Amino acid sequence: MWRAAWGSDWHGDLAMILSRSLVHAGAYDGGRLVGYVNVAWDGGTHAFLLDTTVDPDYQRRGIATALVRMVTAAAQARGASWLHVDFEARLGPFYEACGFRPTAAGLIALTR
Repeated sequence: MWRAAWGSDWHGDLAMILSRSLVHAGAYDGGRLVGYVNVAWDGGTHAFLLDTTVDPDYQRRGIATALVRMVTAAAQARGASWLHVDFEARLGPFYEACGFRPTAAGLIALTR
């Protein structure tokens, strides 16, 4: 799924990632993972939506929207007051439809 959606193999450490996760969710077609999203958090009130991914063969079916709504509700239930997301401009309409509003933010590239 990752390679199909992002164009490269996934090289993360799932145990490390999930140890910092407030909530994560997957969508399956039988035993096949076709969608995934993770919410990391700061241990306080801020949570961060990461890696919203749907296999291209399953896109435009509402899977990503359902996953984002599911983890948004779970993050709120677990005490988060704010859910942040960074995204490419082309994904703005999707995230706005999920309830996110644009904000000013800053970014430093640490890999130069």
